[in-house]
Amino acid sequence: MEDDWELIASSLKTQYGYSIRKEINNLSWAELCSDISGLMSETPLGNIVQIRSEDDSEKLKNFTQDQKNIRWEYRMKMAQNMDKDEYKKVITDLQKAFKEMAGDSKK
Repeated sequence: MEDDWELIASSLKTQYGYSIRKEINNLSWAELCSDISGLMSETPLGNIVQIRSEDDSEKLKNFTQDQKNIRWEYRMKMAQNMDKDEYKKVITDLQKAFKEMAGDSKK
C-alpha cells in the first residue's frame, strides 16, 4: 500500500471526488478500505493493477514498453518475497510468456 499511495490518492479523487489528504480525519479505516477495494479499472491504480496482473499473451504482445516495464518491475519485486519453489514457477511462467510473445510455437 505504501508503494502505491500516490496511485491510491489519485484514484480516490478520480472515482469518489475527495482528496484523501484532506479527508483522512473524517474517514474510518473500514470506510477507507471499502473505498480502496471498490476502485474501478478506469482509475490510475486500477490501470496499473491491470498491467501488473495481465497474463494474456495476446494482450502482452500489444503492451507498450512502459507497460512492459511496469509489469516486469512489479513481478521482480514480488519474486523477492517468494520462496524458491514459487520463484521457479514465476520464472518458468515468464519464460513461457516471452516465448509466446516472440512467436515460439514450442512453448
